[in-house]
Amino acid sequence: MRSTSKIRIIVTFILILNSLAGFSQSNNFKVTLDAGHGAHDFGAVYEGRVEKNIALAVVLKVGKILERTPQMEVNYTRKTDVFIDLIERANIANRFNANIFVSIHCNANRNTAADGTETYVMGLSKVASNLEAAKKENSVITLEKDYKQKYEGFDPNSPESMIGLTLMQEEYLDNSISLASKVENAFEDLGKKIRGGGVKQAPFMVLHKAYMPRVLIEMGFISNTIEGNKLNSEEGQDEIAKAIADAIVSYKKEYYGSGELEIFEEIPSPKINEKPKGDTVAPAKSSMVSHPASESTLVKKTIDASKPVFKVQLSASSKKLELVPRNFKGLKNISVAYESRVYKYMYGETSDYDEAKKQLTEAKDKGYNSAFLIAFKNGQKVNIQDVIK
Repeated sequence: MRSTSKIRIIVTFILILNSLAGFSQSNNFKVTLDAGHGAHDFGAVYEGRVEKNIALAVVLKVGKILERTPQMEVNYTRKTDVFIDLIERANIANRFNANIFVSIHCNANRNTAADGTETYVMGLSKVASNLEAAKKENSVITLEKDYKQKYEGFDPNSPESMIGLTLMQEEYLDNSISLASKVENAFEDLGKKIRGGGVKQAPFMVLHKAYMPRVLIEMGFISNTIEGNKLNSEEGQDEIAKAIADAIVSYKKEYYGSGELEIFEEIPSPKINEKPKGDTVAPAKSSMVSHPASESTLVKKTIDASKPVFKVQLSASSKKLELVPRNFKGLKNISVAYESRVYKYMYGETSDYDEAKKQLTEAKDKGYNSAFLIAFKNGQKVNIQDVIK
């Protein structure tokens, strides 16, 4: 009898360990790092400074930092001096089921005085300078075998031709912008110049087929002797790699929590089985929506549920906060959704897009630099780009 009890205890213990191991594995935050260019594709070359080598060195340093971070899983499009097709770089991230894709490059310009960093997200921008940057990076496909068949309908010398291709709806745009903003904030903390005053959009082929939030980083100009030499140095690469890694870790914490195993107390909505009315619109697949505890934290409005409703997502955290202004830098009208073990805090609620943009500005003025707009319709979260169109 005692022997049977011991066996049961051992089996139960093994099952618990397996369960915890499964949780840990499924809870990993996956990052795909892409070092631009490689092998016969040198990228930009100035005064002995070679883009493909600098990009790879920085990627490996970023990866080394992230690999030491708990519950962070990293894979690479390349770890050596090899040539990888642009579309294959995206496929590597897709097969890995990455949470984010980060492509790292160096910039160059005939004007050797040009300096500063740029961070791009996928978009069909018509800004000439953005299109020129995309044209430069997309020209790599001409080095690929049978590229005309592989990228049928796309002209690398005309990035606008991507508009004619079947594009996946950019449901990751908001999160891509948030990640790019964190990268730029980290660069700014280093004292680096941010060109163009913010995150840019451009039609980069390497980002086009990656189905997750993704950014392309231009770390600086290797055509600029001072900036180029810094990027080509061990010290400069360590510095910028840490900034990129810090931005990724910050993004992971904000949108996926700290990764620590915690027990959460769910706050049941009193009308969880009914269609939301006025106070809160529940995002799709939310396990819980919390209503503010008092009138002081929520301005009640009558909103037609059939119309799109905009909110500002401020942050996401593993910590449950009381929905009072002092916890949100003085902002009122706060709601929260509990999804995937993370609390997502939202500010405001309006069916007027212009008003929503004002609320976004208010949130950023309060210090929520990575805040972004989200949209709901009939109580379900929807692609904000579709709503705006």
